[in-house]
Amino acid sequence: MAEVIAQEKQSGKQKKKLIRVDMTPMVDLGFLLITFFMFTTNFTKPNVMDLGLPAKDPNPNPINIPVIGDKNQISFILGKDNRVFYHQSNAADLNTSNFKETDFSGIKISKIISEAYKNAPKPENFTVIIKPTDEANYKNFVDMLDNLAIAKKERYGVTDIKPWETKVYKELTQ
Repeated sequence: MAEVIAQEKQSGKQKKKLIRVDMTPMVDLGFLLITFFMFTTNFTKPNVMDLGLPAKDPNPNPINIPVIGDKNQISFILGKDNRVFYHQSNAADLNTSNFKETDFSGIKISKIISEAYKNAPKPENFTVIIKPTDEANYKNFVDMLDNLAIAKKERYGVTDIKPWETKVYKELTQ
């Protein structure tokens, strides 16, 4: 509200009355508008990535589960500092010489997957296994899934790194 102050100022021939504007109602209105817009707006929703998971078998039969051999799978281990290791070995055969390293530049991982698929004895059972370590970041995991999509391989699994793989991984990273 405007308020006229009774004090008069004389400067020359004109008489001026000082006017003081009370801003309290304007501040109240501002807070009401801010509150209204905060409650009525839609905040950005988090983007989620859709994983293509297989349907659950209503009658699981452990006899019909195919055994995936060492050459019918390839394991990718996501490590710290954007490092990626891969192998096609079992616990007895894995060592630092067949535990290879690659990176996410270009389509190297897609080529590695395609090459392993070509050399698989039973291509219909070929599986890619992704094993992120505790030091791996989420971006690397998403990049790995993108490389699977590029290689057009829909049969993959995500699991924890095994102790025998951890041993070789630590030898190479320390």
